[in-house]
Amino acid sequence: MNPVKLTCLGLAMAGTLIAGAAHAVDVASSPTLSKVKSSGTMAIGHRTSSIPFSYYDSNQKVIGFSQDLCDRVVNEVKKQTGVPSLQVRMVPVTSQNRMSLVQNGTVDLECGVTTNLKSRQEQVAFSTTFFVAGTRLLVKKGSPVHDFSDLSGKAVVTNAGTTSERILRRLNDEKHADITIQSAKDYGESFLILQSGRVAAFMMDDVLLSGARTLAPNPAEWVVVGTPQSFEAYGFMMRKDDPAFKQLVDGVLTGLMKSGEINTLYDKWFLKPVPPKNINFEFPMSEPVKKAYANPNDQAFE
Repeated sequence: MNPVKLTCLGLAMAGTLIAGAAHAVDVASSPTLSKVKSSGTMAIGHRTSSIPFSYYDSNQKVIGFSQDLCDRVVNEVKKQTGVPSLQVRMVPVTSQNRMSLVQNGTVDLECGVTTNLKSRQEQVAFSTTFFVAGTRLLVKKGSPVHDFSDLSGKAVVTNAGTTSERILRRLNDEKHADITIQSAKDYGESFLILQSGRVAAFMMDDVLLSGARTLAPNPAEWVVVGTPQSFEAYGFMMRKDDPAFKQLVDGVLTGLMKSGEINTLYDKWFLKPVPPKNINFEFPMSEPVKKAYANPNDQAFE
């Protein structure tokens, strides 16, 4: 073979080996992966009604955009640990208990809709951002509430332990908004309270409000309104001080973004009919999401 060609071939092979090595993870150095390998079990935290990210279908199987991404991570864990028969234990979590369940080891990876906040980074680690949402309001069509300035003297519901709850309290403290805040355990309960007429609006991330409205007998009766009060960077949660495991999780998500496969998954859950009612969210990819996929990172917005 021509020496030049041989040299080029050798460089190409070396490049391939280096690229492959970049994806390898030191399982022994990772407390999480070592635990998973020795036990043959991995615990995944999920939500029960966060449509279309993480929720139960009619057969009580966890599905959604977050779960699809999580499944890719689990597959990589199987490869890296050499445990193809890995048992996956699904653990339902709420806004209130999700961080503690990650911290105490009940959950190895939380694949839901958790916002990456600097304050939370003191307790847990976050993956590469896989979605960006804005906090807005869900109201009944024809409601006098069109924006947050219309909430004075009214009651608003949100999920306990969320960024939205913190923002509402801040509006009361800093802007004397005179908002009565009701806290519910999850999206389903919050929306039921809104439908009952006990509150004027349901505050949450816009995409989750769009998901909640699909649960209504007539989704068209409900609309998402208001100027976003914050932008939320969603990431998967895991225990701190386990860089090898975070490297694996981030590598999977970044790979999906760089290959463009994440765009196909996005279309599946946000631009096509989804269970339980086969309603199309018609939620095109926003500029913040496009930027997150073009330049993968794990930075909090606040």
